[in-house]
Amino acid sequence: MGLLKGEVSWIGSTLLHSPLPLQEASLRFTLPCSGAGTEGPAKQENFILGSCSTDQVKGVLTLQGDALSQADVNLKIPRNNQLLHFAFREDKQWKLQQIQDARNHVSQAIYLLANRDESYQFRTGAEVLKLMDAVMLQLTRARNRLTTPATLTLPEIAASGLTRMFAPALPSDLLVNVYINLNKLCLTVYQLHVLQPNSTKNFRPAGGAVLHSPGAMFEWGSQRLEVSHVHKVECVIPWLNDALVFFTVSLQLCQQLKDKISVFSSYWSYRPF
Repeated sequence: MGLLKGEVSWIGSTLLHSPLPLQEASLRFTLPCSGAGTEGPAKQENFILGSCSTDQVKGVLTLQGDALSQADVNLKIPRNNQLLHFAFREDKQWKLQQIQDARNHVSQAIYLLANRDESYQFRTGAEVLKLMDAVMLQLTRARNRLTTPATLTLPEIAASGLTRMFAPALPSDLLVNVYINLNKLCLTVYQLHVLQPNSTKNFRPAGGAVLHSPGAMFEWGSQRLEVSHVHKVECVIPWLNDALVFFTVSLQLCQQLKDKISVFSSYWSYRPF
């Protein structure tokens, strides 16, 4: 079993120790402090929102760890060229649950690998395979939290606390949603109009979606509403891109070990002596 022991030792070291992939992925989710010390508030990062398809929405989002600490957004209303400006209230932050969840899954993967004495020896290939499956599950969940934004209905977006984050308050004909998609921080603004009771349109409430299209309908309170315009802008978060790369490399290393264990287990099972 010397070969098996050596491979396990190698993969554990490769996954866990800087500057190798799993540790590097974890470092991307640390909360760097704004001062020289190790304690204090997380450093703020400003990102300019943009889109190649629209200039109707412009703004800056400030990311502080796993939370949006500031948002400054300008919206140009097409029908009358009115310019709306709204920003976060100073006493508010919006937690980005996707980033927090991804960080927690990475931490759990590291815990699974590190939670044993250095002298510990795996007894069977099945034991290693079980560990790799558990680690890969956490890494896959971490990656999926960044690559698969939640599908929300329009009433869920309307009920979100995000709508109450702004000063001045958002007009009743606007909805805002913020989410992570891969390495991008996305902001979507929905313009709405009220469907009159005598409207000839066939009212069909829209289901859940990451991004709703113009024409999507929903009921809110005593009103029936329809999305008239959708404006989506985004910005790239470089360290999220790094984290996704390190997730992929770590998963590949885990799979390599599983493949090697399967080969070695077959060898020890079918030796002619």
